[in-house]
Parts: sequence; C-alpha cells; structure tokens
Amino acid sequence: MPAIDFFEEDINFKLKNKALVRQWINDTIRAEGFKLSGITYIFCSDNYLLNINQQYLNHDTYTDIITFDNSERDHIVLGDIFISIDRIRENAAQFNVTVSTELHRVIIHGVLHLLGYKDKTPADKQKMTEKEDLYLAKRNFI
Repeated sequence: MPAIDFFEEDINFKLKNKALVRQWINDTIRAEGFKLSGITYIFCSDNYLLNINQQYLNHDTYTDIITFDNSERDHIVLGDIFISIDRIRENAAQFNVTVSTELHRVIIHGVLHLLGYKDKTPADKQKMTEKEDLYLAKRNFI
C-alpha cells in the first residue's frame, strides 16, 4: 500500500488510530476515482505553520492547514500536508466539536485539496464542506 506518513514538528502530538485513519484516507481517494502515490502529514505548531505560510505563500496569517500538491500526473495523489495542532484545538473549541472531529475534518480537507477541490469562492467552499461532511460520516472510528 502506498505510504501515508504522520510526523510531528516542534510539538508533542500523537495521532490516534493511525491505521484506521490511513484506511479512511485511502477509501476517500479511491471513492473520488484517484490513486494514492503518497501523503505526508506534518503536525506542528501555529508558529511553525506561520513560518511556512510566510516563506512559501507570502501570507502573514495563522492557518490550520497548508497543502502542497506534488503530483505530476492526473488522478495520482502525492503531497505534503502541514496541520497546526494549536489551530485545531482553538477551532474545535470555537465550533464546539471535539479536537478529534476537527482534526479529522482538516485531515480530509487536505486530501480534498489534493483531489482538486478548491475553497476560495463561496460555491467552492460549500462543495468542499459537503465533501468533508460526506467523508467524515464514513469514518468507522473516532
């Protein structure tokens, strides 16, 4: 099976149910008609992700996720996904959901970006949220 790897940078965080999360991500990719080449998730702090945002995207704002699509062929998923655990925890409290649910939403959000979904316009954002909700409902773990 192609790799889905999880790493931590500058924080102490361990993802629970890694094997089930990997399967869920794989199932999502296949359901959308794509093949997985590899995804690397890097869980990090707000400051770590802010530095990436400034360095690579010229944005000076905090964010919960940055996705780099490294695929060179159509319908092949290959990328790096950076997720701020600080932002996940804050957003979970703000949206009154569990940290686990918010983390899973952001994990699948990154996958959806790699599948070509956008979220810049209201219509794109609505479609992205619908897909997030669809695939969150397919989790068989929490």
